[in-house]
Amino acid sequence: MRAEGQAHIDRIEAALALVRRSLDWERAVRRLDELNARVEDPKLWDNPRQAEAVMRERRRLESAIGTVNEISSEMADAVEFIDLGEMEGDEAVVEDGLATLERLAVRADADKVQALLAGEADANDTYLEVHAGAGGTESQDWAEMLLRMYSRWAERKGYKVEVVEYQAGEQAGIKSATLQISGENAYGYAKTESGVHRLVRISPYDSSARRHTSFSSVWVYPVVDDAIEVEINDSDLRIDTYRASGAGGQHINKTDSAVRITHIPTGIVVASQQDRSQHKNRAIAMNMLKARMYEAELARREAVTAGEYEEKTDIGWGHQIRSYVLQPYQMVKDLRTGVVSSSPGDVLDGDLDDFIAAALAQRVTGETVEVEDVE
Repeated sequence: MRAEGQAHIDRIEAALALVRRSLDWERAVRRLDELNARVEDPKLWDNPRQAEAVMRERRRLESAIGTVNEISSEMADAVEFIDLGEMEGDEAVVEDGLATLERLAVRADADKVQALLAGEADANDTYLEVHAGAGGTESQDWAEMLLRMYSRWAERKGYKVEVVEYQAGEQAGIKSATLQISGENAYGYAKTESGVHRLVRISPYDSSARRHTSFSSVWVYPVVDDAIEVEINDSDLRIDTYRASGAGGQHINKTDSAVRITHIPTGIVVASQQDRSQHKNRAIAMNMLKARMYEAELARREAVTAGEYEEKTDIGWGHQIRSYVLQPYQMVKDLRTGVVSSSPGDVLDGDLDDFIAAALAQRVTGETVEVEDVE
């Protein structure tokens, strides 16, 4: 096998191995057999909600297992095709086989990411909060850059983006903002973006043109639907109202229509100024609170499985997940996976798929890498 073909095979096998691992392959195959048997039982539809859940799980497993088997079979056929072409000295046959392997490698990488989105809430819409760290205008400007980056990423994927809450900075940028991103697997894709993001650049606000380091945090949590129950006691809530404002003074209300809810036992704070109605903003904020509490429970379960728990950290040195360097050179580096881009402009315009795919894969493998931060 030529080196080119072997590289494609290695890439395919690595992707399929990760999918098998994420599915817990033997268990998934047994489970699919069980679900197929349940679908044959006419009594299943006596409980429509349970039946829908069974059908969703069956479709997911059937698709993932079928894809792995299909790619494996096509890869074996392509290898046999190439071997035959090499034996007979038919270069056209060899080239066709190599082209098939290349196509399968691209498909395997794409299907790998889809298969990694098997979490309980991965299919849900998502909320994404951005908060400026210490540093005044610098960090607030950086927070607004991140908000644009995630808006552009969502638009690239065909998702709907709505601004739920927006607190403008004093001179520029934002203090905080919350987006609701709606679309298939929005939470599954975005969930690995939670953490502190660090920017190094020549400050546009420094008359001496010095380099500045700024920090902002991102927090991602799933939108909960009616199938997810989260209990909240009214006595645990503090509800405040305030006057809403938007970017550049847009959508400023003359009444206290915006709502902020604090869950006293956990310290979780959510806010909505999406609507001109205080009543509707309260309902939106309550949904956000339920979503935050549900995400905390998902994180707790995942931490128990992983055998460790990381508390939400301060927005500053030592806690960042990714560094974005614009001066004196151009680089974006993920400090968890080691993925690097030399085109920060593209990344800040929403090109995040490589970072997200690597972080999702790392959640499955549990493998950590030694990554030095950039200066």
